[in-house]
Amino acid sequence: MDSFISACSGLAFPLSERISGELVRQPILVLIQQDFPGFTREDALAASELNEYRRRYLENFLVREVGELTELEETVLSNVHERRTLTDKVDEQEPPPTMGQRWADRIARFGGSWAFILLFFGVIMGWIGLNVVLLQAPSFDPYPFILLNLLLSCLAALQAPVIMMSQNRQEEKDRDRVKKDYMINLKAELELRVMHEKLDHLTRQQALATQHLAGLVQDALHGRNPAG
Repeated sequence: MDSFISACSGLAFPLSERISGELVRQPILVLIQQDFPGFTREDALAASELNEYRRRYLENFLVREVGELTELEETVLSNVHERRTLTDKVDEQEPPPTMGQRWADRIARFGGSWAFILLFFGVIMGWIGLNVVLLQAPSFDPYPFILLNLLLSCLAALQAPVIMMSQNRQEEKDRDRVKKDYMINLKAELELRVMHEKLDHLTRQQALATQHLAGLVQDALHGRNPAG
C-alpha cells in the first residue's frame, strides 16, 4: 500500500490520508507551525493529524469565548470531535422524587389553586358563622376569633416551607434544562465552525484541482501549437 511521510510527525501514513498544506486554513496552519515551525504549505500531513489540530482550534476558540473550560464544554468538545450526539445527556432520566418531594409538590399545587382559595374562604366564613350566628354565647371561639388566628398562623408556617421545597426542586429542574440547552447550542455552533472549515478545505481543494486542470489544458494547447 502506498504511503507518505508526514512533515509534522515524521511518521508514515496511507497515501489516502495525505492532506496538502495548501488546503489547510490559516488559523490551523498557525497552530501547526507553533509545534512544527518548519511546516509550510508545500508540505503535507495526515488527515488524523489535521483533525487533532482542528480539535485544538475549537478548544482555543472556546477558551477565548468562555475562559476556562468546564465539564460541560469538555463534554461538548468531545462529542463534536468524536462525532457523537448529545442525546444520552439531554434525555438523561431524572431520579424519581421521594415521597416527601411528591407530597410537597401536591401541597404546593393545591395551595396555588382556586380550589384552595374557595375552600379557605368557605372554612373562614363557616367558622365565623358558627361562632357568631349559630352558637352565639357561649361559643368555643368568640370574637376576635383567637383560635382561628392561631390555626391560620400554623397553616401559614407549615405551608411556607413546603412551597419552598417545591420551588427548590423546580429551580433544580430549570438549571438542568438550561445546562442542556447550553450544551446543544454550543455543539451546534462548534459543528457550524467545523462545517465551515471543511467547506473551506473543499473550496481550496477544488481551486487547486481547477488550477491544475487549467495548467494541463494550457500545456496541451502549447503542445498542439508550439509556435504559440
